Amino acid sequence: VEASNVEAKQNKAAILKRLARLEGQLRGVTRMVDEGRYCVDVLVQTAAVRSALRAVERLVIEDHANHCMEEAILSGDREEQRQKFRELVALLEKARD
Repeated sequence: VEASNVEAKQNKAAILKRLARLEGQLRGVTRMVDEGRYCVDVLVQTAAVRSALRAVERLVIEDHANHCMEEAILSGDREEQRQKFRELVALLEKARD
């Protein structure tokens, strides 16, 4: 469990770092639109934002699988295991859209 907590904290730091970078990218896109920049340049940046957001989603899904699901498995509670699995499937569906 100790190693699991360290990993969770590392993922949290990585997620926060990526979100901060994403926030900066969004401000940049807003500035580009405000300045009337070329549409293709704006679209290149929005694609980069989508890619960065997908990377955040992957880390959050990884956290759910490695921590929330692991806890459910170790608990032996079948209903909790089913719920965590259903949550993971729903997360994967949303991330795919």
